[in-house]
Amino acid sequence: MSSVSVVVPTHNRCELLTVTLRSVLRQRDVDLEVIVVDEASTDETAAILAGLGDPRVRTVRHETPRGVSTARNRGTAEARGDWVAFTDDDDLWAPDKLVRQLHAARVAGRDWAYTGSVNIADDFRIIHGLPPLPPEQVMATLPRYNTIPGGGSNVVVRRQTLLRAGPFDTRLLNTEDWEMWIRLANAGPPAWVRSPLMAKRVHSSNSSLDTAEIVRGARLIQELHKTTVDWGRLHRWLAESCLRTGQRGAALGQLARAALHGQASNVARDLNAIARRRVNRRSSAAQPAMSSDPTWMEEAVDWLCELEGLDRDAR
Repeated sequence: MSSVSVVVPTHNRCELLTVTLRSVLRQRDVDLEVIVVDEASTDETAAILAGLGDPRVRTVRHETPRGVSTARNRGTAEARGDWVAFTDDDDLWAPDKLVRQLHAARVAGRDWAYTGSVNIADDFRIIHGLPPLPPEQVMATLPRYNTIPGGGSNVVVRRQTLLRAGPFDTRLLNTEDWEMWIRLANAGPPAWVRSPLMAKRVHSSNSSLDTAEIVRGARLIQELHKTTVDWGRLHRWLAESCLRTGQRGAALGQLARAALHGQASNVARDLNAIARRRVNRRSSAAQPAMSSDPTWMEEAVDWLCELEGLDRDAR
């Protein structure tokens, strides 16, 4: 049985963290340890962690917040497993996420693996999702755009491979995962599991809503890796992030920038989707403009419903 260290940075999100840890600790058929890096939380995080009573969970604490990159690096330094996975304190995993990723990596002879991801609302309702690109397309596009969905909560990587790649870049505050995936890709291609085995919770404090910081990070990645960022695609994604919280004006500004960077035809489709949603008031204001794949998203319904039930029973 493979051993996996899961690193979970957190800061003042005790309620979200509780559900995240529940999903992590339900992982099947892996030898698991969970390292929670508490970034100086002042809420009930410490009490909740102390009350878990699960020997697989260890906590390290920073007395002042140092940022997600530093937290992940600290967790990696503490890790004992053969493999390392990361999850943010507000994301969720299917119970077979890790074992299926490890199987895919073993079959393909790869040192890292990713899976599919869906976006969900506070009530666990799926609001967006598309199948991930296959590894050969990820390798081709990753230097220009982050084609691995789900942010830093997706990838599992062999610990020695991660150590050779080097630590997360602490200059990056919310594009650090993309920059790390580029370095891992430089060392070799990933394996993949096409199914949606993780979920990103969409809420008003998502780091993806800091559009200025994402643009700054993309410029630094462009400089570091001597690449040309696909700015048109990036601005369309930023428009989607703005729409999640109803920031239509900001979204339109991002779409205008995307059009200027060669995405005019796709922007036109996005605007049509926004117009249809405004007419159809039954649609959620949190829905993004980009298209989804309902059939593929349905694969996540069962495990999300089970987590929702456990969350409801625990309240």
